[in-house]
Formats: sequence, structure tokens, C-alpha cells
Amino acid sequence: MEMLLTTSRILVVDDDPATRLLLRRTLEKQGAQCLTASSGEEALSIIRSTPMDLVLTDIHMPGMGGLTFLKHLNEEIPVDVVVMTGDIKGFRYDTIIQKGAVDFLVKPLEMTEVVLRLQRVLRERCLMHELEMAHATIKHSYLDTVRRLVVAAEHKDEGTGDHIVRMGDYCVLLAGMMDLPDAFIELLRYASPMHDIGKIGIPDAILSKPGRLTDKEFNVIKTHTTIGAKILANSSSEVIRLGQSIALSHHERWDGSGYPKGITGEAIPLAGRIVCAADVFDTLTSRRPYKSIYPPHVVFEFFEKRRGEHFDPDITDLILGNFDHFLALSHLNHPDALPDDDSPFRLSERDIAEMR
Repeated sequence: MEMLLTTSRILVVDDDPATRLLLRRTLEKQGAQCLTASSGEEALSIIRSTPMDLVLTDIHMPGMGGLTFLKHLNEEIPVDVVVMTGDIKGFRYDTIIQKGAVDFLVKPLEMTEVVLRLQRVLRERCLMHELEMAHATIKHSYLDTVRRLVVAAEHKDEGTGDHIVRMGDYCVLLAGMMDLPDAFIELLRYASPMHDIGKIGIPDAILSKPGRLTDKEFNVIKTHTTIGAKILANSSSEVIRLGQSIALSHHERWDGSGYPKGITGEAIPLAGRIVCAADVFDTLTSRRPYKSIYPPHVVFEFFEKRRGEHFDPDITDLILGNFDHFLALSHLNHPDALPDDDSPFRLSERDIAEMR
């Protein structure tokens, strides 16, 4: 474990020159790069300009004491801190740890113990870093697996993964405008593309039919919501659970005329309401086997007309009030999103009902 000290930069903070010298010589003998400071103020000045792997500080010092110094580090510069003191009656180990230190040494110091303690702290630091890296790798692999499943479903419908990318962007833009928590927005980015995962269970002949659907065919299309919810059911993953809710609710309408349950208003999950608006916006501004691209003014008028009917009024207001931002996202992620010359200039009730 000596290699951990060999590659580390350590700051020793103590008002006693003899202690600083002894610790510096001991740590440098182990191969560490050691800097010293005689007070909390001096130590803060050093660490603000020079990153440290570990700080070893006394508690009792003139001016800024060790605990105040530790408090500043907790607030400003995350770094592992080992505290040392000769006042074993005035401080308990658990109290020092609760204040943010990772270990507690009692003076007079025994140098062999100091080296072993610092090695242990540095070893744990390395292990935590490795765990974080492993967690990031697992998260990436997990999200990649989900994305591949979503793309498989999307390929049956649109033949491209562009739609799911735009869906994440639209939903994040809306959620940000609504000042929703960052954690929820991150979940929404990954969960919203799962909205149509149930289409993997819908026959290609219906999904890709260029003309109007029969009533029977449209009833089959509607089942992609419940199929998707079943695919994503009973997961321990927070993002999958949100995906299930979205899959089931993204075709519900504010006035209760949607499917599969016909629920109304705020009874529709918020994520479902956000995805509903984003999905329709992308459908209208994209080319599909059964429709061409609608001009921006038709899309704008559609959302105006359907405010409080199809869509949550507050979400509609955000889209209308920031319409150019949504159009820009569409154009950035889908460069051919320009209306055809023969694009219809109005949406019929049948067009609206058949949005897939």
C-alpha cells in the first residue's frame, strides 16, 4: 500500500513547528509530496490554489482552529481530512467524524500508526473512486440496453431513432421551464423515449399503413399503451417505473377523451402530460408513413385550439410562449423537418384522432 502515499499530495496543518517537521519528513520518506501550514487560514490559502489528496490537521491552533478549517473545506473544497489532537477528553471520535473528518488521531503521534492510518484513508478513497467508475459504467450499459429496446420498437414505426432523441430534448426543455427538480428532469430524459415501447407488439402493416386506419385497426394501435406498460411493469428501477407510467398515460387527454383509461386533468401523471404534448409536437413537425409535415403556423394553431382539451393548459402555454425554441430543437435534431409543398393547412378531427 505504500504506493498510495508515493503518488499522493498531503497537506499537514499544525501550529507546532516540530510536529510539522516530523510529519513532513515521515511522509516524504514514504514518497508523498507534503506541504505544511501553521494555521487554518494559511492552509485554506494553500488548498484553494493547490489540489490535495489528503489533509492532516490539528484541532487547537491560534486563529482559525482545525474544526473551523474543516467546516470551510466541507463547504468549499471536498477533500479527505484526518484530524489530530492531544485533547482526548474534549473530543470524541464519533463527534469528529460527524463534522466531516474521515479519521481521528490522538497525540502524541506514533509515526507508524500515522502512516498506516493515512494509507487506509487513501486506499478507501481509491476504492470509492473505482466504485463510482463501475457505477457509471453499469448505468451507461443499463441505459444503453433500454435505448436499444426503445429503438427496436421505434424502428417498427418510424424506421429511425431520431424521434426518441427529440422526445428527450423536448421533455427536458419543458420540464426545465416548469422548474421541476433536476433529478426528475434527468429521469424524464431517459424515461420519455419509452413512451411508444409497446409498438413492438403492433403489426407492421398497421403501424406503417399509408392511408387511413379502420376503426378496428385504430383500436389495435391503442393497445400499444397497455402493451408498453406490461413490458415495463414490476421494475425496481426508478427510470423504468417512470417509463411505465408514461407508456400508459401519454395518450390520455386533459378533457378525458384520450385512452386507454380516459382519465382527466391532473389525474393524468405529470410526466404523461409532458410527453403527450412533446409527442404530438414531434408528430406534427415530422414526416410519417401516413402524413406529411405540417407548417409551423398549423402546429401553433393546433396547440392554441387544443389548450385545455387535448393538453394541460400550463404546458400548452409554455409551448406557445416558447414556440421558436421547440421549432429550433426540431430543426436541429431533424434537419429535413420542413413542410412539404403540398402540406395540408388544417387538421381534421380524423387526423387528430389517428395520431399514432
